[in-house]
Amino acid sequence: MPVVAITREMGSLGTEVARGVAQALGVPLMYHEIIDQLADRMRLRKSHVKRLLDGSAGLFERMTADQTSLSIFTAEEIVKAALQDTGAVIRGWGASALLRDMPSVVCVRICAPLEVRKRRMMERLGTDDADKVAEEIRDNDEAHAAIIRRHFSVDYTDAQLYDLVLDTERLSVQECVAEVLRLVRSPEFAETPEARQKLHDFALACQVRAALRRSSRTRGVRVTVKVENGRATIEGAGYSAEERAAMLEVAATVPGVRATEDLMKTMNLRARFA
Repeated sequence: MPVVAITREMGSLGTEVARGVAQALGVPLMYHEIIDQLADRMRLRKSHVKRLLDGSAGLFERMTADQTSLSIFTAEEIVKAALQDTGAVIRGWGASALLRDMPSVVCVRICAPLEVRKRRMMERLGTDDADKVAEEIRDNDEAHAAIIRRHFSVDYTDAQLYDLVLDTERLSVQECVAEVLRLVRSPEFAETPEARQKLHDFALACQVRAALRRSSRTRGVRVTVKVENGRATIEGAGYSAEERAAMLEVAATVPGVRATEDLMKTMNLRARFA
């Protein structure tokens, strides 16, 4: 089933495009903001997203927020959504960066020039305070950029991160929906057994990473987790025998993963699971 990850900016009409794509495909529309332990430690000046989530946002911010976008999902949960047999349109900030290497996932950015976005938000809110609206848009963009840099070390405005970039100043919502559907239904994005396996492997890697973060024994480790055909590899360096054993034990608790061979070295950590 089709999976579409859509990144949008305040005033870009990305919400309307995502809704139209989901309706046309008959798949669930999932709203999210990826805010986990890493994002919680960010020091963003007047972060729009942080203030909304911690309840300190003012009336203006609450009016500009789509309440359904305040659900907090982890990377593990985003990948689970992508694996649903029903397919999904995932609208938010992080899914396109998280899933961009998955061959059957269509990653889309919906954008528009600042002046166009500002005019739309002023009309939506019924205000003529152009400076205040511009400030809120800049704060929102700042939060967006910082979260994506922190999680994925990329610039979310980089066109190479997406399969499709659409400017709603030049294209209507309906035209944007049609372009996304054209790509979703193209042979290049057809779901194959190989593409499905890669998504399953990626989901398992996310589950292992999540398990390592949740455990008090391994919460502080910084390792790379990769999975190929159900066989997981954890790579890192400089961990003690006790720490290595803890990582093996925690990873082995993830459903579908069992420890098979310990190839870890003190300065060249490499643990395998299947």
